[in-house]
Amino acid sequence: QSDQVDWIYVPVKGWPTAFLRNLVFSWRSANWLRKHRCELDLVKVNGAITKAPGDINAVHFVHSSWLRSPVHISRVRQDWYGAYQWLFTALNARWEKQAFRQAKCLVAISNQVKKELTDIGVPKESIRVITNGVDLQEFSPGIADRKKLNLPEGVPIALFAGDIRTPRKNLDTVLHALVQVPDLHLAIVGTTEGSPYLQLAEKLGLSERAHFLGYRRDIAEIMQAVDLFVFPSRYEPYGLVLLEAMASGLPVITATTTGAAEIITPASGLVMPDSEDTQALVQALNTLASNPEQRVRMGKASRTVAEQHSWTSMAQSYVDLCEEMVK
Repeated sequence: QSDQVDWIYVPVKGWPTAFLRNLVFSWRSANWLRKHRCELDLVKVNGAITKAPGDINAVHFVHSSWLRSPVHISRVRQDWYGAYQWLFTALNARWEKQAFRQAKCLVAISNQVKKELTDIGVPKESIRVITNGVDLQEFSPGIADRKKLNLPEGVPIALFAGDIRTPRKNLDTVLHALVQVPDLHLAIVGTTEGSPYLQLAEKLGLSERAHFLGYRRDIAEIMQAVDLFVFPSRYEPYGLVLLEAMASGLPVITATTTGAAEIITPASGLVMPDSEDTQALVQALNTLASNPEQRVRMGKASRTVAEQHSWTSMAQSYVDLCEEMVK
């Protein structure tokens, strides 16, 4: 709560799917904005969240690009859920193009998103890049009790965190690579219900080294308990979890298909040119798993990079843009 913020409640409870809840919010929020637009100097929106036009549109995801991805859910699942996801993405792609045309300025959260916007016809001159920020207090280097987190002691542990119900995050490649790095354990954070990867881990003989922790709210503490972070997502506009890992002082492994890869320096992490290259991932994991001194050096470099991308710096970039827009 803050005396500088007025919260406007837009009810969407009771609608059965995220698609319908988003649709209802879009209509209801647009109605409120139309009634009160004259009271506002500037409207900042995210994507197609509302049917009302925004002056600044912050773009965290480009549905047109996701729809073309070879790992889109509709290409992986040939069932009603795959069809639902295709419809959800296709409609959002259409609606967000309309929202982008209405905005005076688009803020891309990465250069990857900027390119995706230009690919669908958005003029470069209307795009600013403001990368996501991280809470440097919540995510910071430290030591956590592995026993408390049900993680083994005395062994190197990599961490993977994300939605493990979809192939987009690429946990399957990580598990196949882990088979060839016998001294390394893997902690996996993500909702396990409906995930095929517990069965895959068992099939690959990784039951003793792949630790599925489920959905967790103590991710910052878990990051303090592990030695490195691995996240070679097949499609990721940014990947805030990478920045959180870096702020926690972890060396990171990712791929160029992840937007946040653009902030990673050679001193702080390893970026693979191909998210599907299992052998390159094996080599990267082996390098970090077998070199604790290198992990420490890279972890310190990661923290230094993260300190340049704080919530404060991101907020200041938005304040500067807003002040520029209202002049």
